[in-house]
Amino acid sequence: MLGLDNDPRDREHAVYTIWQYSLGGRKYIDEIMQFHGCVVLIVSLLKSDSARACEAATGLLRNITSVKLYRDVAVESGAMEEIFSLLCKSTITPEMLEQSLCTIWNFSIDENLRYKILSSDILTRIVRILDDEDIKVKEAAAGIISNLALSRSNHGALVEAGVIPKLVQLLQNKEDDYKIIRKEAKCSLLELSADEYYHNLIIEEGLVRVPLVGSAAYKAFRPLPHSWPSFPDGSEIQRSCRPSKYGATELLLGLSVDEKEIEPDEAKINAMKGRSNQQFLARIGAIELDDEGKEQSGGSQKNDLYTILPWVDGVARLVLIIGLEDASAIAKAAKAIGDASTNEHMRSSFKEAGAVKPLLQLLKHTDMPIREVAAYALERLSVSAVVCEKIKTDGGLKVLVDIVKDPNIPVEQLEKIINTLSRIFDTGISMVAVPDSCIRNGSQDAVYSEKSTQGDIDGGTNGTYFTYLKQEETSSVPIIDFDVILRLTKVLKEASPSLQEKAASILEHLAAFDQHATAMTAARLGSVIEAILEMGVIHGTTGDPENFDELPTVMIEQVSRAVSATVRLLTKLLNFDLFVRSISTEKFIALLRQMLKSSIPLQSKDWLAACLIKLQSSSGLSGHESVSSVDMEITIYETIPRLVEQMMTSLSFEDKRNAVIELNKIVSGGVMEYTRAVSTAGGIFPLVKMIEDSDGDALEASLAILYNLTMDPENHPAIIAAGAVPLLKQIVVAESTHWNRALQLLRTLPV
Repeated sequence: MLGLDNDPRDREHAVYTIWQYSLGGRKYIDEIMQFHGCVVLIVSLLKSDSARACEAATGLLRNITSVKLYRDVAVESGAMEEIFSLLCKSTITPEMLEQSLCTIWNFSIDENLRYKILSSDILTRIVRILDDEDIKVKEAAAGIISNLALSRSNHGALVEAGVIPKLVQLLQNKEDDYKIIRKEAKCSLLELSADEYYHNLIIEEGLVRVPLVGSAAYKAFRPLPHSWPSFPDGSEIQRSCRPSKYGATELLLGLSVDEKEIEPDEAKINAMKGRSNQQFLARIGAIELDDEGKEQSGGSQKNDLYTILPWVDGVARLVLIIGLEDASAIAKAAKAIGDASTNEHMRSSFKEAGAVKPLLQLLKHTDMPIREVAAYALERLSVSAVVCEKIKTDGGLKVLVDIVKDPNIPVEQLEKIINTLSRIFDTGISMVAVPDSCIRNGSQDAVYSEKSTQGDIDGGTNGTYFTYLKQEETSSVPIIDFDVILRLTKVLKEASPSLQEKAASILEHLAAFDQHATAMTAARLGSVIEAILEMGVIHGTTGDPENFDELPTVMIEQVSRAVSATVRLLTKLLNFDLFVRSISTEKFIALLRQMLKSSIPLQSKDWLAACLIKLQSSSGLSGHESVSSVDMEITIYETIPRLVEQMMTSLSFEDKRNAVIELNKIVSGGVMEYTRAVSTAGGIFPLVKMIEDSDGDALEASLAILYNLTMDPENHPAIIAAGAVPLLKQIVVAESTHWNRALQLLRTLPV
């Protein structure tokens, strides 16, 4: 009856009957598939004008494709293409839509068929269906996306289609009907989170990936005994000497409704909520159970080790895990903290949740992998200035410095610790001394000053007041000694360029103090600086005979940053006569002059020029004949290229105007080398652009520089190619203020 020569109503009745028959299970589907060619006839009914026939055909295909053995038969019969075409029809009914999506869901199980779904332009339609009101339709669409996400090659297309925000929204819906949808959404997000960039996008949507460590690991959790309440980050509320007018001062804090200005901020409130939720789940043994009370798991075997949580709960759980005893669980959680520290919101959230202090303690753990992931987490967190301040108040500076002094620390961990210290210095936090109490016991976060409110005086009632404690730095001990200086000097001498940059940055900050500058001189830091400059100028990298100019671009950038940081350190040390007497200023000047002429990035030459000027002053070369040549080289290799780059790249017209006027002052001095430096730096095209866009003194300066450039015939082709001739003719025809200069330029050019 399915035959094409039968009456359409008979075919409709037949396909509907077979569909109902197939609902009996695999045995009945096998019987149907014994009739060769039946799938082709079923697929042909997808084009039927009868909605009932289409629905029955899609439903029957759904049941047939649920069996792996028959999936290829359906594909060979053109079922996928016809289903895709049906989905694009505006007349499709909800029932047909559900059956079609479920059929595609079955196809997506096969990895070899997923590419057809992506290449059919149907993905956008499936993503839009995630917003459909029909729960069953949403389930099928979420299931398709979950299967597509199992192939990593599909991730880019899925993200471009906008699945992440929609999946996050579905995952956060707590209605009972969304149980399957939540599961599929979570599996999809876990698969996507395997890519670092997509993981960051998921975090931006307010979710955090958390490792599943097993319920047994939480048995070691012991809630703190009843004590005076504190925030998760360790800051406490000072005990009031006056009773609350509501009573129960010890237990019911903050009942004075008039004290709005001293209430905890939202970040602390979220940290308290997250801690309370996760500790409660840990106490009752339900912390890693899904909606059905079973152990949670993800989609693939790899992602069975993770779950996805809202950031409030995810942050709190990660902090809870690093306080457990299981070494494997601690390592996973510490790494997850580092991975999740992608923006300021997440970094400050971990700080408020109390992650900093336990991570500092983990740096002294007996297990080396734990120390490494703790260093990784702190390095990622230290991008935030508030975390750097927290590291200081929790006594972490001495811990970090002691690790730097350890000669047995692995290079990878040392690099992370030095990066963290460098960021702490960059935030302006002094490491010269820290409180004794910080080193022994840590300290409380400095947050608020004491505030209080008075109750009804006539009624004799007093309000409560809170003080967020801050330990005073009444006594201090030095944490930077000669061993630290010696270790950093060794790192600067032997490490990779990226680590050299950070070590030089730390030493630069320490060089502001006499005792540290003296220690650096004693550690023979001058010879190390000289070796780094030679590395940048002559050899490129230690042991590589190739020229700096021939190094790969990435290596040039790394070496130039290391050299720049070292030059800044040298500039700071030149303030101390003891150091100046320990070095050969003439040799340093020669090295810096060679560096100035090399092809290192222009931003590095700013520091070279400043250091050269200071070296001249320190070496007593004032009035010496070599001073003028050094000044000329600074102008040629740093000042002029910088001004040309400013004209080319600045978004501010005022900056461009200032650059061309300053450049004209230099070129008008009559030094031919300066004019040649302008053309060498690529200044002709931006000058012509300035002639087109500017007027007044900027136009006058541009014309004057261009006139000087025309004195060299080698510049004529570039000036003409830049389009100067039509612009100059316009100025002459308009008889504007500068028409005479424009006419002189036209006469000089071969036009």
